[in-house]
Order: sequence, then C-alpha cells, then structure tokens
Amino acid sequence: MPRIDLNCDMGEIPEAIADGSQESLMQWITSANIACGGHAGDAQTMEATIRQAQKHNLAIGAHPGYPDRENFGRIELKLSSREVADFVFEQVSALGVVATKLGAKIRHVKPHGALYNQAVHNAELAAAIAEGVARWNSEVVLVGLADSPMLDVFRHAGFAVAAEAFADRLYEPDGTLRSRKHDDALISDPAEAGKQAVSIATRGKIVARGGQEISVNAQTLCIHGDTPGSDRIAAAVSQTLRAAGVIVHPL
Repeated sequence: MPRIDLNCDMGEIPEAIADGSQESLMQWITSANIACGGHAGDAQTMEATIRQAQKHNLAIGAHPGYPDRENFGRIELKLSSREVADFVFEQVSALGVVATKLGAKIRHVKPHGALYNQAVHNAELAAAIAEGVARWNSEVVLVGLADSPMLDVFRHAGFAVAAEAFADRLYEPDGTLRSRKHDDALISDPAEAGKQAVSIATRGKIVARGGQEISVNAQTLCIHGDTPGSDRIAAAVSQTLRAAGVIVHPL
C-alpha cells in the first residue's frame, strides 16, 4: 500500500497558537516543521508548538528561513554561503535547545520560503543549508522539492532526504511551484487539494498549470498552515488519502 507523510509549517503565527487553530490542524498531519527564529518564531512559540506536537505524536522538524520577518522569509536575499550556513545553524540550534528541554527529538529540517525555492536550483545555496545543519546534527533528514537538484546536494553532503510535494500549491510544467506572485499559486479548494494529494501518493503524478501531467516522486506532502482555510484543507487531504487506501505516516 502507498505511504505518505503529511507535513505542515507551524509556529509561525502566535495568534494561531493562542486560539487553538494551530493545534486543531495538527490532528490531520503527521509532521510539524517549526519556525525557529528566522522568518518567524521565538523561544515561546517554539516551546508551545513542540508541546502541541508532542500531544499529537507528530514528528518534529526545524523550519529555518531567511532572517527577514518583515517579508516572512519569502523574499530572496543575497547572502554569502557562510552567512546562510551561520543563520541555519543558529536557528536549528535554537529549536534544538527547546526540544531538549522538553524531551523531544528533532527528526528533520525543511528550509522555508525563498530559501527553499532558491536552493531548488542553486547548488551552492543548498550546500550552505546542509553545512549549517551538519554543524548541529548530521543525523536528521533534510526535506527538499521532489525530483530537484537540491536533494542531490543534500545526499552528497551525507544526509538522508525526504522528497516533498505540495497538496495546496499549483505546479509549473517544469515541476517547480507556481510563484506566489500569481493569484492562482495556492489551491484553496479542500476537495481539489485532496485530489492532488491522492494523485501524488498513488500515481506519482500532478496536473500542472496548463493541464500538462508531470511526474513527481514524493515521500512527504506539505499543507501550508498560513493558507486561508488550512484546517479544512488538511482535513480533506488526510481523509481523502485514507479513503484511497494510502497509509499516512510520519517521516
């Protein structure tokens, strides 16, 4: 039977932690990528999010991003490889300190936003991310875009990898994600997100922009926690996958 992990970026919105909406979403996923002080997050949100993830038996991961809170880490920055490695190390280390305090284990690291998207085709940047993580712990899994060169860079650096696809994002025909600059970049219809998730998990296929079908080999599917209606999207994706006979299981 096909298996897939469902991951979600967490700890990014303090209001979602406080009002319970973040924890409500956790019932539908299997892995949480926790913002660790770059694009979002601080010691308090990291601790609260880890505690919630522990209650729901989720795999816990670090979610480092460009240190640019004003733009939520979604704007490309021109930083040296040393600077990137340094801030990645600092961010995953910060989450590591909180995790250790709570008796939790960080299993994976997934870059955020522009850092992730740039590293897809920028080997130097992907190597800098891997270097920063390796300074902290080389035994974690690095998450990157399915079928992209960044996974090869991560493997070459000695890491186990998890290939990621997206249930709530539109794809371009070349296999990259549709830029958020476009209004149709996000899939906001829960049923449509569920349909895309099942197609990825059972067929290894996605219908890209323009109707072209492309192949994708993924071990984990992302649902963005800051997408409007993300709780409904997560529920639909989880329920549709299970109804299709897919085993939803953490990394």
